[in-house]
Amino acid sequence: MVKSAGPSAEPRGSLRQRAYDVLRRRIVEGELQPGERLVERDLAAELEVSRIPLREALRLLEADGLVLLVPHRGALVAPFTPADVRDLFDVRESLESLAARLAAARAGAPGLARLAARLDSARVATGAGDRDAIAAANAGFHTDIVELADNPLLTGMMRPLEARTHWLFRLTAQRDPARQCTEHERLYEAIAAGDTDRAAALAHEHVTAGRDVSVALAARWTRPEIDPEAVAARRRRRR
Repeated sequence: MVKSAGPSAEPRGSLRQRAYDVLRRRIVEGELQPGERLVERDLAAELEVSRIPLREALRLLEADGLVLLVPHRGALVAPFTPADVRDLFDVRESLESLAARLAAARAGAPGLARLAARLDSARVATGAGDRDAIAAANAGFHTDIVELADNPLLTGMMRPLEARTHWLFRLTAQRDPARQCTEHERLYEAIAAGDTDRAAALAHEHVTAGRDVSVALAARWTRPEIDPEAVAARRRRRR
């Protein structure tokens, strides 16, 4: 068996980024489930990195809201409790409405073409019943609108929410995809027409429509051995 060059062959920053990218993808795509423990020793061996870049990657994932670092217990995939989901919707309802309003005012033909292509991808995925592709296309549609808003401050505010929003779309993929396609089509039409008020109202309506079902689903994926209220309280104390 040929032994790999090992962590020393790569700069630490590169190792940290690689570990971050792999773990982020596994969490967002559902390979690692909410509440699942992340054993440093096992992950370091699997990813062929030392503990230091791995721990740095875990801290970055904690900042994204995807990992929870518990004193004396180690790391685990963030439980994404019902309280966390409610918090996320509180912020999304305001910021995504603003993004849609700005996109309607500022989007040019190339940006609208990209948004239309994203809608096409969602339609194809919905027709095929491909839940992973549906989640990716729908989450991408929301990200595209933020980009069309062309507001660097808004983009910076939304970036930390992006991973959690994509994660939420994966975890709630059983929501009615046909309805989501229809709502996205209406929102696209308002943005393409430059109707800022309608775009903002439809974005708020669309985000709000997913709140209750997502909170209810969060209660199912929360691990029973983890106290959701204690997790939420800990997060608020650390902010």
